[in-house]
Amino acid sequence: MKNERTRLLALSGLLTALIFIATAYIHIPTGIGYTHAGDGFIFLAAALLPKRYAVPAAALGAALADAATGFSIWIPATLVIKSLTVLPFSSKQGRVLTPRSYAALVPALILCAGGYSIYEALVLTDGSLSAALAAGFSQVPFYAIQTAIGAVIFTVIGKAADSRHLFIFRR
Repeated sequence: MKNERTRLLALSGLLTALIFIATAYIHIPTGIGYTHAGDGFIFLAAALLPKRYAVPAAALGAALADAATGFSIWIPATLVIKSLTVLPFSSKQGRVLTPRSYAALVPALILCAGGYSIYEALVLTDGSLSAALAAGFSQVPFYAIQTAIGAVIFTVIGKAADSRHLFIFRR
């Protein structure tokens, strides 16, 4: 039991660091934020770890990247959205790539696109609510690209993790 907890904490820390690096350093500026590769590792954490480990890894890795890249205004949204993003995934099937994991990408896109757009409209945009919402939701194509990039990263690493050669991720 203790060895399993230690393994989960170590894997959670590793994934937190990977989320931070992929978010902070593998990104391109878009709109008033940036599109990054960190979501792929968030999806991976969500599929590999129990939720009590995946939620902090996703939220902390992404929020620390916001702070490190000068986008601290996004930290409240990131903490909530990335925490919610891991919930549809499951780590109980012994594999990373499952029908449920692929299906979880849909709510991940909706949470990311909708959550950040609404946050932008309410917190970062001045003017009427309808104009603010239009401005916020104008970023949806960038969030869709970000989720697609994350899905590709998740699939590539997930295939490797599910192969017999990378048994370190197996439970």
